[in-house]
Amino acid sequence: MNFYSIRHLTRFRYSEPISESIMETRMHPRSDLNQHCLTFSLSVSPRCRVFSYRDHLGNNVQHFDIPGEHNQLVIVAESVVEQQVLPEVPRFLSPDAWAALDDMVNAGDYWEMLLPSTFAVQTPAVTLLASQMGVTRRDDPMLLAQELNERLFDYFRYVPRSTRVDSPIDEAIISGEGVCQDFAHTMIALLRHVRIPARYVSGYLYRGREDHDRSTPDSTHAWVDVLLPHLGWVGFDPTNNLIAHHRHIRTAVGRDYADVPPTHGIFRGQTDSELYVAVHVEAADQPPALDRTLPIPDDWSVLVERAQQLPEAGVPFIDLQQMQQQQ
Repeated sequence: MNFYSIRHLTRFRYSEPISESIMETRMHPRSDLNQHCLTFSLSVSPRCRVFSYRDHLGNNVQHFDIPGEHNQLVIVAESVVEQQVLPEVPRFLSPDAWAALDDMVNAGDYWEMLLPSTFAVQTPAVTLLASQMGVTRRDDPMLLAQELNERLFDYFRYVPRSTRVDSPIDEAIISGEGVCQDFAHTMIALLRHVRIPARYVSGYLYRGREDHDRSTPDSTHAWVDVLLPHLGWVGFDPTNNLIAHHRHIRTAVGRDYADVPPTHGIFRGQTDSELYVAVHVEAADQPPALDRTLPIPDDWSVLVERAQQLPEAGVPFIDLQQMQQQQ
């Protein structure tokens, strides 16, 4: 059993005061499978009342409205999560695995995770990549998923900020470089190409001294859940060529990133905007004190995105406050 303390810091700065911010966040870790969120808090400055609900996929969502004038918005999410070690998954499945998978799909409600979505779409570049990687209904679904996990790890160069938060899937495929968000979207599109339900997982990846993950440690992370017969949803991390395990901390699942951004909001005003983000994850063998204050990293105010947005005439709100690319 492992325990993790997570602090996720987000700061929007504006060159000119804005008159209102409306925001929702998905930073509250899920409690499912082997994971249980022991405590969660969300602090916002300027101070406001925060409301919560659970969306149709079971993700915890917080939302708030700041109607007063302000030059910056700071969001601090803190949580403590308990993780039990998952059993190892088999290397391959039974000979009837494809038929068993089709039976699961026909009997269940998985259509959302089979159809094209905002970022995981069937483009000519995806079709070509599927042909190059031999993505067909061969072997069994587990073997295919494991092979894709490894081949995408080799295919892409991991280059932080080589793509944007809203980059189309072809941009990373054609350039051969990207971040975890691109790895995940590409794998999802390839799996759906052969009718394997796949979903996007947003969360955090703890990195210990002995771990050699190539994803950025002080940021959010993304990987893929694959529906497999007899096993259910199994996590694959193509960025690091891993089967998702106790170091992967889930916050939200969806069709792709568009369903689960850590922050998503709008503001009223005419201004330049800067976004700073940092994530700090600690591990322990015993549950930490629930009232313990985590340290603020010295480099927490890392500039993630700078944008200039001027509203058109008659448009009162600017949809900008979602630029947290998952690295």
